[in-house]
Amino acid sequence: MSSHDAPPTHGLSTSPATSLAYHTGTWRTERPVYVELTPPCQLACPSGEDIRGWLGAAQEGAPGTEKAWRRIVNTNPFPAVMGRICYHPCQEGCNRGELDEEVGINAVERFLGDAALAAGWALPAPSAATGRRVLVVGSGPAGLSAAYHLRRMGHEVTVREAAAEPGGMMRYGIPAYRLPRDVLAAEIQRIVDIGVVIECSTRVTDLAQAQRDFDAVVLTVGAGIGHHVDIPAGAAAKIVDAIDVLRETAEGHPPMLGRKVAVYGGGNTAMDAARTAKRIGASDAVVVYRRTREQMPAHPTELEDAIGEGVRVQWLSTIAQVEGERLTIERMELDEDGRPHGTGEFEELDADAVVLAVGQDADLSLLEGATDISVNDGVVAVDEGTMMTGRPGVFAAGDVSPGSRTATYAIGRGHRAARAVDRFLAGLPMPAEPPAREATYARLNTWYYSDAPKQHRATLEAARRVTGFEEVMQGLDAEHAVFEARRCMSCGSCFECDNCFGMCPDDAIRKLGPGLKFEIDYDYCKGCGICANECPAGSIDMIPEIK
Repeated sequence: MSSHDAPPTHGLSTSPATSLAYHTGTWRTERPVYVELTPPCQLACPSGEDIRGWLGAAQEGAPGTEKAWRRIVNTNPFPAVMGRICYHPCQEGCNRGELDEEVGINAVERFLGDAALAAGWALPAPSAATGRRVLVVGSGPAGLSAAYHLRRMGHEVTVREAAAEPGGMMRYGIPAYRLPRDVLAAEIQRIVDIGVVIECSTRVTDLAQAQRDFDAVVLTVGAGIGHHVDIPAGAAAKIVDAIDVLRETAEGHPPMLGRKVAVYGGGNTAMDAARTAKRIGASDAVVVYRRTREQMPAHPTELEDAIGEGVRVQWLSTIAQVEGERLTIERMELDEDGRPHGTGEFEELDADAVVLAVGQDADLSLLEGATDISVNDGVVAVDEGTMMTGRPGVFAAGDVSPGSRTATYAIGRGHRAARAVDRFLAGLPMPAEPPAREATYARLNTWYYSDAPKQHRATLEAARRVTGFEEVMQGLDAEHAVFEARRCMSCGSCFECDNCFGMCPDDAIRKLGPGLKFEIDYDYCKGCGICANECPAGSIDMIPEIK
């Protein structure tokens, strides 16, 4: 046997009594292979962040903070914003939730976003200029995400916004107690700093002209118009839209709603409107909702925060009539299918104003006369693969396109639209997305993970909250953010714990060096499966041996 063929001894005997003297791989019926599976947090993230990757970098402490942030902004340019307002569906998918408590992904993202703002880190520089020009209509999360990624690809990007300041519903629909305006402004400024041009107070009214001036157009008009609902009302009744209340408050001109305010609806906007009403002078704010708590579309944390601030909820109720400062409320009941129906039982409530929060619509006046672009129920139809409308070169993302109306979803769709525009400008089809294999909880060997209690963020006391628009939720400090990041179990990805190396009875696994992971010498691996069984992260498969 040549020295090249000699098995690795690692200080062990190679006498005929040991397996290291023979090519024991010939005994094998299965072989172990290292795999990289997709963690459920990433599958649940609408913006497509590499959550496991950036949490892994954040575990390094100060040396890894910038690296972690850069992994986030490779996908999402708003970590400080989304660390505050995202409803973190990633955490609902987190495998650690089955062991004890899910990892506080959102809190760590906010810490990284705030650290970047404090340090003044810049977004990645654009690629070489392509000479192509793209117009983005709207500067909400979808529009700014699309603009950011298109600029990174080297295109010239102009964003046109009808409002006086950029941000869309992040600025005009989310109250400052959830999203401080200086944080939003700073993250938008970074996008401007890499060359994206934002033109505010500039409404796009001619789509055909826009297409003549630009090589592609991305429509990201937000749902900024309150949905209409007919309520019998007298001439003296004060009925306003929740979107108008939030917008006017954001502009520094909060409306006079009175001391008693009723909010009609059950979504997140209804919660924001009720909480805002308390902050601008209402002593009593009641949400009137026609279904049960279990059916309420508002995120549970939004509801809990509202109730914690003194907002009352009138369940199974609908507003039948408004007359002056009196509301007539009809009690509802659910049928066997869970749908609410009137009972004919009525009661009265006092309210100086009624705030309607029953949904929002997008302003699609730009598309009037565009017969080749289909609009169904206020939503623009797009090809799911290319994000293109029925008109070549015109794309749509965010609230104006099909899907969830959340900021994190809009960011993801804006990124997808940018990729589609880039391929369109290059005359190339969108590549098929490879199927993802999920790193399920059943694959993990959780015995190896130590107890680590989740680090919960502090909030202002309720009495202090309603006195103004100071931020309610506080962030983690560096020590607690690193601790929280280290609770990640690296589902489906080797993190070089050395279990496979130490457990292998045949010394068939070789370390390749820090960050390089391992390789398996199949001449000496007999396929016992110990390495796969003992892998904490479930990143080793046993596959049938092909003879």
